[in-house]
Amino acid sequence: MLNLDTHILLDAAAGKLTSAERATLERDPRWGVSAIVLWEIEKLHAAGRLRMGLDEPKFATFLEAVEVLPVDVQVCLQLRQLDFQADPADEIIAATSLAHHVPLVTRDQRLRGSRRLRCLPSRV
Repeated sequence: MLNLDTHILLDAAAGKLTSAERATLERDPRWGVSAIVLWEIEKLHAAGRLRMGLDEPKFATFLEAVEVLPVDVQVCLQLRQLDFQADPADEIIAATSLAHHVPLVTRDQRLRGSRRLRCLPSRV
């Protein structure tokens, strides 16, 4: 399984991934996202920074194939292991990867700089 951050999920749905990102997602078709990614998408939509919300039909269908990982006690305990500080949503997304022992697909350089996270693809 791969844990996708918000921007990777949105770009995967829109077909706007880099070739390296696309290859990474094709190698492991089981995708997950932290539940906070759904919250973040709706906040961006409400603020007018994202056209589609979770109820847009094509996006809703796309999301049916993505496992939503809860923000639970195990994820929150992994926040202690982070070796960086970021906005709370990014920290929860990273902690989700640690709790579930799965790589994070992200472009975020702060997260990619972590020594604790396994981030993919290796080049963006």
